[in-house]
Amino acid sequence: MQVTDFDTARNLVSLFLQRADLRGESPMLWAKHDGQWSSTSWAEAARKVCIAAESLRALGLGDGDRVMLVSENRPEWCLADLAIMAAGCVTVPAYTTNTERDHQHILDNSGARAVIVSTAKLAQPLIPAMLRTGSAEHLIGFEALRHSQEGSFAFQEWSKLTEGDAAGARASVEARLEAIGRDDLACIIYTSGTGGSPRGVRQHHGAILCNVAGCAEIIEEDFGWQDEVFLSFLPLSHAYEHTGGQFLPIGLGGQIYYAEGLEKLAANIEEVRPTIMVVVPRLFEVLRTRIMKQVKKQGALPSYLMDRAIELGGREAEGRKRLLDKPMDLLLDASLRPKIRRKFGGRLKALVSGGAPLNPEIGIFFDSMGLTLLQGYGQTEAAPVISCNRPRAGLRMETVGQPLRGVEARIAEDGEILVRGELVMHGYWNNEAETSRTLKDGWLHTGDVGHFDERGRIVITDRKKDMIVNDKGDNVSPQKVESMLTLQPEIAQAMVAGDRRPYVVGLVVPDEEWAFEWAGQNGKERDIARLQEIPEFRAAVRTAIDRVNGDLSVVEKVRQFTFADEPFSIENKEMTPSLKIRRHMLKERYGQRLDGLYRS
Repeated sequence: MQVTDFDTARNLVSLFLQRADLRGESPMLWAKHDGQWSSTSWAEAARKVCIAAESLRALGLGDGDRVMLVSENRPEWCLADLAIMAAGCVTVPAYTTNTERDHQHILDNSGARAVIVSTAKLAQPLIPAMLRTGSAEHLIGFEALRHSQEGSFAFQEWSKLTEGDAAGARASVEARLEAIGRDDLACIIYTSGTGGSPRGVRQHHGAILCNVAGCAEIIEEDFGWQDEVFLSFLPLSHAYEHTGGQFLPIGLGGQIYYAEGLEKLAANIEEVRPTIMVVVPRLFEVLRTRIMKQVKKQGALPSYLMDRAIELGGREAEGRKRLLDKPMDLLLDASLRPKIRRKFGGRLKALVSGGAPLNPEIGIFFDSMGLTLLQGYGQTEAAPVISCNRPRAGLRMETVGQPLRGVEARIAEDGEILVRGELVMHGYWNNEAETSRTLKDGWLHTGDVGHFDERGRIVITDRKKDMIVNDKGDNVSPQKVESMLTLQPEIAQAMVAGDRRPYVVGLVVPDEEWAFEWAGQNGKERDIARLQEIPEFRAAVRTAIDRVNGDLSVVEKVRQFTFADEPFSIENKEMTPSLKIRRHMLKERYGQRLDGLYRS
């Protein structure tokens, strides 16, 4: 297998089948059942994908039809994704945390003709959305879905769709794949837009193949390409995991283990012993805290060694490592670092951070512990990886590395990072206005501001767009949440924040008319500042926020809030003349107060 294979592959399914033929009965997908890991071989995966593809065609699905996929990470997710594409259809992944309204928007916008869901629980908010939209004709369950009668759509069982003539199905799939090229649409991945409603990013086969080629080159040249083992736990509905946690291992001919969940992740890492881990910054923070606590419990000497390791790592990151540091470095290599590496299975080549900005201190910590951490940069519109740090170019935690192989990047006059290449989306599904705003003359306007350092590594300095990217890499449209808050009678103005943070918090200006009415009913003084100090008043505003939270996904919910000192206005420079809030001004004034909400 060579990186050049990705350049000649016609589409993602052809690449998968090629790898399946090479790997045969070797294990590909692993899941834990009744406490034991069990595998699906490459050959078995290929058989199921081809049979399921023909079953989807038999249901009446045709070329270009969209099929929505709602499931937690599991082997069937990968098989269904490949089967949809092998049928000539287009995968539409959706988050398991989506509300009924989120599902309805995606169904309406994509026009999906079928939906695949894993469990009855995940089907609960999905079925009402399907009934409202009426576009989907089939609901296919990985597990049994109870129903008393057929309605506007038919219920199907995934297990039955994977039974049949494997040889005949393979021949039909291969004939169909001859007509599917790199420019053809592979999937539509929905990402929140600044206007509120999620936008469907049109990722073609070549975009993902270009991404996989660039990432594979880093693994091949910087670490050596062997039998790679991945542990999948980030949502496969996220472009980062879809490409990096699924199609990269497929391209490498590797194995994918599906984690049991965040609470069992540490144990899974030790069991699986992955060689590559695709991670978001929030998880690094959790693991760092856990490691530090465990080392501290071991006594004075381990704590001393950890402190020295962090100290050495900081000096190395600043380029001022001393010759006198060598003995301590050798001691750490012989004592602390091997123990830490064993916690990660002992054969980890690299931890790859993406999906959200990484605090350089976190990167320095893991590097100090003897673990290689690579920070990448990208967005769904670029399939999604644009650049990544690599050892041979020198690791600098304040950068996100050089552009990948096949990726052209430049800095616009206003500092915006622009990207061009096969990895760039063909546009947003049914949204020409946003497409023309984001794609200009073949260049993707990322909305991020930055520059290149002396080695051509990208340094991101600001975000031109307002999108909140939390510490898990989830996108949240602040305008959507704010507009919903200000529809409540209790709230006149609102700003939400949460970039690089675990959850969203809000800054609220109560509606004066409502506040004074509440004061009269409760025998309180008609003074906004004093009302805000009353627990009952605060609880009433909290109730309004909770009403909004009921219609928001998990990552969008406003967990904590604080009151502003006065209304946002043009006069205090907190609003523009067109009455848009000035976020930088509000963050400058209330930043410390908002930060305090994460400690309360």
